[in-house]
Amino acid sequence: QLQVVESGGGLVQAGGSLTLSCAASGSTSSINAMGWYRQAPGKQRELVAGITSDGRNTNYADSVKGRFTISRDNAKNTMYLQMNSLQPEDTAVYYCHARGVFSSWGQGTQVTVSS
Repeated sequence: QLQVVESGGGLVQAGGSLTLSCAASGSTSSINAMGWYRQAPGKQRELVAGITSDGRNTNYADSVKGRFTISRDNAKNTMYLQMNSLQPEDTAVYYCHARGVFSSWGQGTQVTVSS
């Protein structure tokens, strides 16, 4: 089995920064790719950023390109999302997802950006 747990959410003013972390445990060697998703109230869950198992390939939603950076430290089985220049429209619950032989979603962490 595979488990992921997010941390690092919180309240920040517009223009500020936050870093989210996602710690994986269990069958971590089976992970092929990981990603960050978010879901705002009344909206569908959307992909924010994704990263391959070796960290060499990343992809971002157009809305966060140039502001967010996804990375991973395989030695720590942890993925990160550095979020800069946060805007109120970034307010959402952010979820970590890991997939490979198993698929796992975290419980989510709230990010609130005040104007």
